[in-house]
Amino acid sequence: MTLDEIYKGVAACNKCDLYKTATRVVPGEGPENPTILFIGEAPGWHEDQQGRPFVGPAGQFLEQLLASVGLKRSQVYIANVVKHRPPGNRDPLPNEVKACRPWLDTQMELLRPKLVVTLGRHSLAAFFPRETISKARGVPREQGGVLYYPMYHPAAALHQGGLRKVIEQDMLKIPELLKRLESKSAQEASPKQLSLL
Repeated sequence: MTLDEIYKGVAACNKCDLYKTATRVVPGEGPENPTILFIGEAPGWHEDQQGRPFVGPAGQFLEQLLASVGLKRSQVYIANVVKHRPPGNRDPLPNEVKACRPWLDTQMELLRPKLVVTLGRHSLAAFFPRETISKARGVPREQGGVLYYPMYHPAAALHQGGLRKVIEQDMLKIPELLKRLESKSAQEASPKQLSLL
């Protein structure tokens, strides 16, 4: 399956009722081979209007965060746990998250990111259901050969100003995580190269 096929599949998806009230589907966007995958929880009003993830105020803050570590939006892939906006921006319901999960799993298999940054509690719960965002944030953990890095959702800073600094500081750890991942993959590759000699 290709990303285009996922987008078409998501656009036609009726496994939960969210498609009935949404204006547009928001499958995700970014390069086909990203180093980092950011996963939010659900599209909001702005995203629902444009069919693109993180284009409202939280998206503007995310772009500032990316710039703080020398990254552009076009270099990372951005998706959500659910692909249609929940009515009134309410939290996605467990059955909605479950219905949408195969799309996210397929995206992850195709993209094969080195680092998955979960944004907010719903995104964290999709991978680590027993953890709370306040304790998990800023601490990388590995699962199934993928490095996950939980952060507060950028929207949290818009509602609670005190979290802005925390989110900014957590973001600044990402370049070091990427360096660690690169040196780890270089170490794993070198014995194979030697065995070919």
